[in-house]
Amino acid sequence: MSDDGLNRLGIKDAIRGIEANQFTAADYLKDCVARIAEREPAIKAWPHLALDDAAKHARIATKGRLRGLPIGVKDIIDTHDMPTRHGSPIYANSVPPADAACVAMLRAAGAIILGKTATPEFAAVTPGPTTNPHNTAHSPGGSSSGSAAAVADFMVPAALGTQTVGSTIRPASYCGVVGFVPSFQVLPVAGVKTQASSLDHLGVLTRSVEDAAIVAEAIVGNEGAFSAPDLTRPPRIGFCPSPHWPQAYDSTRRVMDEAMALLRRAGAIVEDADMPASFSDVLNAHLTILVYEFSRALAFEYFSHRSLLSEKLTGLLDRGFAVPYGDYLSACEIVVARRIEADRHVARYDVLLTPSASGEALLGINTPSDMLFQRFWTALHLPVVSIPGFTGVTGLPVGLQIVGKRGKDAYLLSVCRWIEQKIVNR
Repeated sequence: MSDDGLNRLGIKDAIRGIEANQFTAADYLKDCVARIAEREPAIKAWPHLALDDAAKHARIATKGRLRGLPIGVKDIIDTHDMPTRHGSPIYANSVPPADAACVAMLRAAGAIILGKTATPEFAAVTPGPTTNPHNTAHSPGGSSSGSAAAVADFMVPAALGTQTVGSTIRPASYCGVVGFVPSFQVLPVAGVKTQASSLDHLGVLTRSVEDAAIVAEAIVGNEGAFSAPDLTRPPRIGFCPSPHWPQAYDSTRRVMDEAMALLRRAGAIVEDADMPASFSDVLNAHLTILVYEFSRALAFEYFSHRSLLSEKLTGLLDRGFAVPYGDYLSACEIVVARRIEADRHVARYDVLLTPSASGEALLGINTPSDMLFQRFWTALHLPVVSIPGFTGVTGLPVGLQIVGKRGKDAYLLSVCRWIEQKIVNR
């Protein structure tokens, strides 16, 4: 496949080309499908592809902001016309009666759902089949790995993920794409398989910050919702290694130093802004909430189809059912208090800069991925973006995680566009 195929274009540039009659949505789809045919045997990003339906819709796609562009959907998100298997044999032949809200909104905006992207069993602890497109011997990251790999490998310009722990940001970092997780449930989660209702987020994976905003706006049905003017001054950035900095690999430490030096040269004010010691209890509280809520969310599967669950997942659910209700309430109180503190801390800066992951993708697709640097911010309900552009000692991607103010998602993306430009042009 040629390296200059239409599939190399992102959302914004593809829309521009279609609107200028330089090519059609069908032309664009054809190059995406050719890329999938070439690479899918190695990448394993797609448990289901709806190629015939996609081609039919692309031939008549003329309306909507997304102009018939193909998008991948994580396989815990309902689609009325293709299976939603949740990575589990329990749902091997399950076709939902309706689209998830995010899918329905994307279709209304003119997107074509090309297929379902791979995810581990119920987006949890059992690794999925997907490999890292930069080196197939390495992990692609967390449970949105199929979506991240498909975007990184130029199979689609965008895909949907979810995040309850780190399942959008970590694969974005490992695969070298943009991952956007807005403020808590700004993007609708109706029709997405619940993992932990007080923590579940919808995420967007693309190859540019602007493309992430376009897709997110299509999902909420409000053009401009995630758009803010370009910055009129360089941002004030707080470097926040978080309480988990000792677990960062040397490659991440080097990338953070390189990024801070680059941003300072570009005019940004970069200051140390680590979280107070009181935040050391966030991870334990997050884990308590996660296992407690997850066990209840999968109560049907646990009690009715236990034999079809993996040993790892069963063990996690056992742990959740063993959590006393009082401990769950105490954990909820902790994270609510820390969210209030976090709002005050972030307010001192335009954004915070922190690692997207401990390091680059680990060797072995079944190797457990770290979750420290993502779930901290997931628990706090703050909007985050992972920006690619750096590599570790193995030559694999290492992302920068940019944390914004709660509810200020458009401004966060504006700062991220500025940062992205400085990385690209360095």
